[in-house]
Amino acid sequence: MKLSGSIDFRPKLFSAMKHYSMEKFKNDLVAGIVVGIVALPLAIAFGIASGVSPTVGLITAIIGGFIVSACGGCSVQIGGPTGAFIVIVYGIIMRFGLQGLAIATLMAGLILVLLGLFRLGTVIKFIPYPIVVGFTAGIALTIFSTQINDFFGLGLRDIPSEFLPKWGMFITNFSHIDLVTTAVGVVSLLIIVLTPRVSRKLPGALISIVLMTAVMYFLGQYDASWHVETIGDRFGNLPTDLPQPHGFELNMATINSLLPSAFTIAILGAIESLLSATVADGVTGGHTNSNTELIGQGIANIVVPFFGGIPVTGAIARTMTNITNGGRTPVAGIIHALVLLVIFLCLMPLINLIPMACLAAVLINVAYNMSGWRTIRGMLSNPGSDISVLVVTFLLTVIFDLTIAIEIGLLLAVILFLRRVMENTQIRAYGKQIDIADGSETTIHEVLNLDRGVEVYEIDGPFFFGVATKFDEMMRSTLADKPLVRIIRMRRVPFIDATALHNLEILIKSSQSVGIHIVLSGVNETVSATLHKAGIDALIGSDHICPHITIAVEMANAIVARVNGSQPA
Repeated sequence: MKLSGSIDFRPKLFSAMKHYSMEKFKNDLVAGIVVGIVALPLAIAFGIASGVSPTVGLITAIIGGFIVSACGGCSVQIGGPTGAFIVIVYGIIMRFGLQGLAIATLMAGLILVLLGLFRLGTVIKFIPYPIVVGFTAGIALTIFSTQINDFFGLGLRDIPSEFLPKWGMFITNFSHIDLVTTAVGVVSLLIIVLTPRVSRKLPGALISIVLMTAVMYFLGQYDASWHVETIGDRFGNLPTDLPQPHGFELNMATINSLLPSAFTIAILGAIESLLSATVADGVTGGHTNSNTELIGQGIANIVVPFFGGIPVTGAIARTMTNITNGGRTPVAGIIHALVLLVIFLCLMPLINLIPMACLAAVLINVAYNMSGWRTIRGMLSNPGSDISVLVVTFLLTVIFDLTIAIEIGLLLAVILFLRRVMENTQIRAYGKQIDIADGSETTIHEVLNLDRGVEVYEIDGPFFFGVATKFDEMMRSTLADKPLVRIIRMRRVPFIDATALHNLEILIKSSQSVGIHIVLSGVNETVSATLHKAGIDALIGSDHICPHITIAVEMANAIVARVNGSQPA
């Protein structure tokens, strides 16, 4: 991995401006206003669920959303706080406080920028799908768990952050349910769920918040017994001034402690933003520059912490809302951020009146949409290894920690992948004859006779450490036969790693010490270059590396004939 050539940073905003028109602006304006309205309740809800104030959620959506649209590689991406970050952000705040969150977000931004600079935007897409489904479902269940207290008005304080103790407290105190608060939550949820059946363009979350806030405000004015906890009750009067940028203290101890969390934020942000961009490309026919997108996301996460914000990434729901309302350039995303800014400056006193149960309903709906239960049901027919990765990642996310879930999930996926490659990599042995078409689709067969003392071993697949051990064991098990020549056919070896090179070197030296010749056949250019760098060609002799099995067999038979003191036929 190295940074070579020009930096792949070409924001879509610049190319969009080259052929911009008034018609495009009108479409972007409508889409930006709609998305800004839709993003308002989500930004507030995600901020509160993450353990910060609604103001922080809005500031994140304003600044982060603006930067993602201005610097990103997707024309229609809408950035901001998302449900995926709730679990990790809440956990960081509980352990390290708001300053720890700011440092972790800054570090995550730097990691994202580096991923983009090293052109790893396409590589990040290859994270196994069962891991993505597993931790997404785990996050959904965790988000749902965090909203039980507000949805049912249990009035609990100092709720444990761990999943099992948290539910233990809920079950123990469920008799304290507040019926008015529960009614607000249920009605709010019904409005959110039923609104799309009337029109998919109507923002159900916003309609629910506006209606229920108005109803509960007037009922509370009429009779104080109807009052339910609001944002203002919990957080006090929210500020209407933009926060001034501020710094924070960095030291190696803090950096080392927060690095795993920063890595999780970066990977999660990269996955979600690129997944959102891929879905958007499928709808619009556009093409996202994934490296630029990662750099843009990184810049947003570097800047946002200085204003007290939380992590930023691409939001699939808001991006799709942008597309369905006609947005086609980053201008729509910029307008969405400006709409939120106007609301922040002018309407914050009204936000104080929003019932907490209404926001809980918004997040419960988000959790349901994130759960992907239909996807999980469809994956039950997949191989057992995929299901194992999904279940382990899900359980680790729910019971322990998202950082642990991603790390162990990736490790488990790699181990299972290597095992599958090893199972599919075949090593065949030939002792008397070999059909050069064996294992291929060709119907032309040519049988080569192997003189006594010649053995052929064919490796069909990557020659890496697991296969190297398997091959070494096969060599040792046949060592008692002591042939004169061993041909290693490598026509289907796409690459060879350091362990395989080491084992091959030991095999050559041990074979040469007892008078056995090693001949390599069908080595491709990539593997040949690796063998040359490792000095294998000098050790074995360049003439013992043959381009085709026919030449290798002729050489081997000639060696046997020479050793036996006769001439080849």
